[in-house]
Amino acid sequence: MSSQGDGAAEQHPETKLSDNSSTETDATGGAIITVTIGATVPTGFEHTAAEEVKEKIGVDVRISKDRGRIYFPITTDKLFQVHLLRSVDNLFVVVEEYDQYQFKDSKEETLAELQELASKLPWTNALEVWKLNGSLKKRKAHRRGNGNKVKPNSETTDATVADTEQQELPEAAEDQTKPETTPDIEGSKQESEDAAPKAKVLKFRVTCNRAGDKHSFSSNEAARDFGGAVQEFFQWKADMTKFDIEVLLNIHNQEVVIGIALTEESLHKRNISHFGPTTLRPTLCYGMLRLCKPQASDIILDPMCGTGTIPLEGAIEFPSSFYIAGDNNDMAVNRVVNNTRHIQKRRAEMGSVSGLPIDTVRWDLCNLPIKTSSVDIIITDMPFGKRMGSRKKNWDLYPSCLREMARVCRPGSGKAVLLTQDKKCFAKAISRMGGLWRKLHTVWVNVGGLHAGVYLLKRTGAVFGQTPEDVYESRGIVNTHEKGDDKELP
Repeated sequence: MSSQGDGAAEQHPETKLSDNSSTETDATGGAIITVTIGATVPTGFEHTAAEEVKEKIGVDVRISKDRGRIYFPITTDKLFQVHLLRSVDNLFVVVEEYDQYQFKDSKEETLAELQELASKLPWTNALEVWKLNGSLKKRKAHRRGNGNKVKPNSETTDATVADTEQQELPEAAEDQTKPETTPDIEGSKQESEDAAPKAKVLKFRVTCNRAGDKHSFSSNEAARDFGGAVQEFFQWKADMTKFDIEVLLNIHNQEVVIGIALTEESLHKRNISHFGPTTLRPTLCYGMLRLCKPQASDIILDPMCGTGTIPLEGAIEFPSSFYIAGDNNDMAVNRVVNNTRHIQKRRAEMGSVSGLPIDTVRWDLCNLPIKTSSVDIIITDMPFGKRMGSRKKNWDLYPSCLREMARVCRPGSGKAVLLTQDKKCFAKAISRMGGLWRKLHTVWVNVGGLHAGVYLLKRTGAVFGQTPEDVYESRGIVNTHEKGDDKELP
């Protein structure tokens, strides 16, 4: 659980982590602020996200005790780089954080302390970063504020989200207002005085994400009381839907992090314009792709592609490989084609190369029209037996498709990254493959509230067709499911 704390002088029994911001001066004399950025990522892929940050930004990452969050420092001159990360869902700038916040025994004392905290936090640098962040991208008119929508980590099922409740806040403090058109300066002092009251009043809301069972207060109560204190301190106005600024109060057991959101909507909302019933988040797809480390000229296959989020994410982020996307359902194949065209059109409008290294085919999953031993990597989201297919059908489907995957995958070097929540069925199917697949690693992830596994498999050197198990059952007995990317994340 995380929440942001106070950097002011009052003594608290909690342990405050190292300062989250500092200020330097560059060669031109301009101020460069160093702050801590928090990011929510698909649970289970925290280390993958940390690797991406280290690779692209060159800074060390701290993984939070609260699953699905990472923290890293950045200077304001490199702020734009955080929006280029592919493994993060939401971004926020940290105002303050406490590793061991000592909550009071009674609810009243705890809520009173949260109210006092709001006026003592070091808001200045975080608000400067928030303003700078707004100038880096085109703002949408307003993000739609759904009361339950904005969890820093939407996959964390035990977190509770709440907003400030009907707090009517007065006008904004002058230095917190959003940049507006400069008023007429014909020189008259009277004109300046007339223009001042017209400054835009900032609208805000507080979102509390709380996890842990030893708190005397609810998320609603924390958001309400802390938000009321923020209102009084800044003189902002509350608006649950058309807010300009969102203050995050993240509480995970005794870890408290307070931040200001930098993303208007989750960064995972990219690439896909035509959604299926179980479309995967591109951020999760990116984590799966990084797990198999695509190399130049690799042939990468998604035999149950659904809306195509995995191959499309790969074609954009790892374009040196070639992707084959297939499904046995006409509607799914059409969605992939439409999503591909949408991305190509968008890239052409931006003046970049519009072509994508991807091909789409309709096929029978258990009888693929692909040459034996010709695929380097297989990466797919298998049916969970929830929204697609059934657990009963999976007992026939899984062995059949794993056997066909083993046939087309290169012996000795081929890999597979497979996502499924039907763990028992998958383990049994692997055990019946006659040594064709060897499990290397498992990443446990939260997919739409379901505990699922991402399995990294290695194709052994065993020759397909020469082990007794790989002909244990007849092939092709199951071909009745419509497969999409298997679980939709909120």
